Amino acid sequence: MAGDDTLPETNKDYAIGLGRAFGGAIIFAVPLLMTMEMWWLGFSMGRGRLLLLISVNFAILVGLSYFAGFEKTFSWKEDVMDALAAFGVGVITSVVMLSLLAVITFDMTWTESVGKVALQSVPASIGAILGRKQLGAEQDIGAEEERKAQAGYGGELFLMLAGALFLAFNVAPTEEMILIAYQMSPSHTLALGAVSIVLLHVFVYTVGFSGQEGRPEGGTFLSTFLHFTLAGYGISLLISLYVLWTFGRTDGVALTEIANMAVVLGFPAALGAAVARLVI
Repeated sequence: MAGDDTLPETNKDYAIGLGRAFGGAIIFAVPLLMTMEMWWLGFSMGRGRLLLLISVNFAILVGLSYFAGFEKTFSWKEDVMDALAAFGVGVITSVVMLSLLAVITFDMTWTESVGKVALQSVPASIGAILGRKQLGAEQDIGAEEERKAQAGYGGELFLMLAGALFLAFNVAPTEEMILIAYQMSPSHTLALGAVSIVLLHVFVYTVGFSGQEGRPEGGTFLSTFLHFTLAGYGISLLISLYVLWTFGRTDGVALTEIANMAVVLGFPAALGAAVARLVI
């Protein structure tokens, strides 16, 4: 039967997709798997904030599955299943790697171990969902680019959000983010914000990186700058504030210091938004 002939091929493709997912999870999560601040935050951060972060991450995984999941999907139900699989890969990868690194051990409390694994599963699951794009063959990429083109303005902003979250998440847990914000003067803050905006625009619409955008057809520099560049930087700042709040960096801190931290974290977030189409 023709259907029986295609079943083994489908299973093979899914197995290859899972293999790429595990590869992507390890590659994308390694920096944070070996970061002490992430181990401590997994133990100490509020469980409500951690649960909210996992929920936000899962919603982003569903969207990323549509654009670049580790297998082709044809409905939102399949995107949800793809996201669940990526989350499962992220959890398994986190458990194995944290155990190998002796970050979680049998003598730890259940709450501490679960918290560390749950937090590490966020970057690992994003790496899993992007494994097919980064580790896949060229023939797998055409459909993804077509979907990105069809998604329009909303899809472009979503990709910027996902890119901003991923890169901001990689540096937000470190103490250096607070130190940098503390030692910067107002002029430094303004200059860094301006450079973030310029780089976002240049990387996306000027230098022509592979997979990046040209100026929208019929769009002027001003309209492109307002609708995409400034919108992308606004998303980067909002993501930065959310991540800082999630990690407790804004608790009991003056508004001026929070603003400084948001601009500092907004720099890598803006870079993530700028290269989102290249990575995602």
